[in-house]
Amino acid sequence: MDLRVAAYAVVTDDHGRVLLAHWNEGHRAAWTLPGGGLEAGEDPELAARREVREETGYRVVIDALLGIHSRVIPAGQRILDAVEPLHALRIIYRAHITGGRLRHEVGGTTDRAEWFDLASVPGLHHVKLVDIGLRMAGLLPAADGTA
Repeated sequence: MDLRVAAYAVVTDDHGRVLLAHWNEGHRAAWTLPGGGLEAGEDPELAARREVREETGYRVVIDALLGIHSRVIPAGQRILDAVEPLHALRIIYRAHITGGRLRHEVGGTTDRAEWFDLASVPGLHHVKLVDIGLRMAGLLPAADGTA
């Protein structure tokens, strides 16, 4: 089984908007939380900060660890042809912007970044990780309907 450890950030602004990156890899595309895989030996908080900067142009400070989400993706459901399942460990942080400006990533797995009103997120074509992160941050009701 392959293992991928990644770090992501839930970043919001004073206008009730969330920062998302448009993931565009292979034949799939959707909005996601800014973030991505850790480099060998990289601290997860540093990885989250690096990935937000690469994908959105913003510098952030990590405020809190929201949680860790674990998912096993069967080989047949992986994006790239694979014979092994993938165990995805996703470390999700809350972060706030300290500098930079919005820009789109060039040559990466995302092709643009954008702010969205929280109320518009359910209508976006997005990956489940967005809902998971927003629930961990208390910005969406829990999957069972509780606040």
